[in-house]
Amino acid sequence: MNKRIIFTVTNDLNFDQRMQRIAGSLAAAGYEVCLVGVKKKNSPPLLALPFHQKRIPVWFEKGKLFYLEYMLKLLCWLLFQRAQVLCAIDLDTILPVYLVSKLKRIPRVYDAHELFCEMKEVVSRPLIYKTWKKIETFCVPCFRIGYTVNEPIARIFEQEYGVRYSVIRNVPKLSESQFLLEKEPFLLYQGAVNEGRLFEVLIPAMQYVQLPLHIYGDGNFLDQTSELIRRYRLEDRVFLKGKLAPSELKVITARASLGFTLFENQGLSNYYSLANRFFDYVHAATPQVAVDFPVYHQLNRDFPVAVLINTTDPAELAAAINNLLEDGLLYKQLQENCLKMRQEWNWEKEEKALLAIYQSI
Repeated sequence: MNKRIIFTVTNDLNFDQRMQRIAGSLAAAGYEVCLVGVKKKNSPPLLALPFHQKRIPVWFEKGKLFYLEYMLKLLCWLLFQRAQVLCAIDLDTILPVYLVSKLKRIPRVYDAHELFCEMKEVVSRPLIYKTWKKIETFCVPCFRIGYTVNEPIARIFEQEYGVRYSVIRNVPKLSESQFLLEKEPFLLYQGAVNEGRLFEVLIPAMQYVQLPLHIYGDGNFLDQTSELIRRYRLEDRVFLKGKLAPSELKVITARASLGFTLFENQGLSNYYSLANRFFDYVHAATPQVAVDFPVYHQLNRDFPVAVLINTTDPAELAAAINNLLEDGLLYKQLQENCLKMRQEWNWEKEEKALLAIYQSI
């Protein structure tokens, strides 16, 4: 009988590229994999994927009541499941996984996509921060096996909790049809439209940029982003396109002239971030403007794939965008570096470390 692994997330599964890669690789390696997430009122039908998927319906779709309801329902569901390994994805599912793995005496794994307590929407709210920090302090030391997205975050877990986690980066699979060198005249932001992504800078910067900006995604800053577009009268230049399935988004990313990986310097989660979209742009041969934080600085050092900036001034951001679009030599060099580095930063290499972790359990 194949070893069964259950992964727990708080999204509706269809748009979680990292978990689709992880679950797909383990399923291909012979494991029985189940990815469990949330069913909301507007959740689209599940994609056909080579592993089991389960959605738990919730009444509350955000806020404290959402987390409380989902944790309790997830706990009850896990109690009646057969599994040889449980893996919590981020802090918001760690408590049910810890309790069930402890009760059933089965191995548990922690997959930390980010420093959850250091996200802006958490660290800027003292009571919420205190609650999640208590959960983290209690649970993480009990997860001796785990992995995260980059070395700085792994070091923080080791320093704070004495756990040494592996690094599994958020990189796409290699696909020769995934990139285009001839681009279309639009700019692209893809990913969560959340607090701390510098939309307060990016939107007003578009006053000084001629190409339109297409935003694909949703999140807790979507309403504020819509208001920024109205305030600066950019309805004819900035467009909210909603969420797309990963396969559709890859096509859009390859067509875009320029992408953005921007974060506000508030909270260590932003400062030490390594966003999926950074690598998505690389694989699409789409140059980008990215924030000059440590992880991106190191990745961009030898073969630059992005123009790195540190600014909260819309005019300075607009100047960086326009300079890159107008400098044909620089633009072509970034594209050539993207083609080179996608051969290094790809899932075919990262999944070897992932499979080694689960083979060792």
